[in-house]
Amino acid sequence: EQGYETGEHAPGLKLGGCGAYKAAHHIIKTHAKVWHSYNNTWRREQRGMVGISLTSGWGEPVDPHSQTDRDAAERYIQFHLGWFANPIYRGDYPEVMKNYVGRKSAQQGLGTSRLPTFSVQEKTYIKGTSDFLGIGHFTTRYVLQKNFPFLQVSSYHTDHDLAELVDPNWPAPGPKWLYSVPWGFRRLLNFIKTQYGNPLIYVTENGVSETVQCSQLCDEWRIQYLKGYINEILKALNDGVNVKGYTAWSLLDKFEWNKGFSERFGLYHIDFKNKNKPRYPKASVDYYKKIISANGFPNPREVMS
Repeated sequence: EQGYETGEHAPGLKLGGCGAYKAAHHIIKTHAKVWHSYNNTWRREQRGMVGISLTSGWGEPVDPHSQTDRDAAERYIQFHLGWFANPIYRGDYPEVMKNYVGRKSAQQGLGTSRLPTFSVQEKTYIKGTSDFLGIGHFTTRYVLQKNFPFLQVSSYHTDHDLAELVDPNWPAPGPKWLYSVPWGFRRLLNFIKTQYGNPLIYVTENGVSETVQCSQLCDEWRIQYLKGYINEILKALNDGVNVKGYTAWSLLDKFEWNKGFSERFGLYHIDFKNKNKPRYPKASVDYYKKIISANGFPNPREVMS
């Protein structure tokens, strides 16, 4: 969306209403081609796995008793995660995406939907092309119905007919979009289990950034974030979700899209102004080391000898 619709990210194209859908369509077909290439040529010898990594937040209905809010929350997930996962695991775009984009395209007087279609052969070729599902997850939104009049300029963003809200009590230590909402992760993982046949999952990205540089390297909020989210993954494991691995995002402060070096996700602080780029461990490093060595949460009562 940000590369081909709003132009915020490279390649900076502003193809409103269709650019993101076309780009995603090519990505999905290309992913399938790579999977089949590996499957046919190298798998027997190498016994490796090929999957896809998708980043998605969780959408929670503002009013869980409201059918319209529940439907809006479902659309939130389907327009984010389902957009890519549904073709790969179920053979086509989510029905709600096809319905909403198709209807809005017709209202604009377009002869065909702005959401491309897969041929029968392509659906068969794409379905099942993932040995594991990589999941990047950072935050959650409350979701409710919001109608966008079709007279507005069409866009991926307005096609959903929903509004995103946050709870002002949610901790927000980093950028304005990243609130710490651990319980949303368990719900997302269970959604994946239910929707896609409990696939093998690797958490490929999960973490929090800071926008204010902490000279004492005292990232207590990152420790609390990791603790909360990893705990929810453990609950999901107890629910029967097939999570096999976890990657904290990220090891080092780094170049972060259009934020450059100003947004820091790293467990290690990098002094970018020094030509040698020295690395300094933040407090979260020691905490995460203990989690790894204990293969779980360290017992606060345990006395280290």
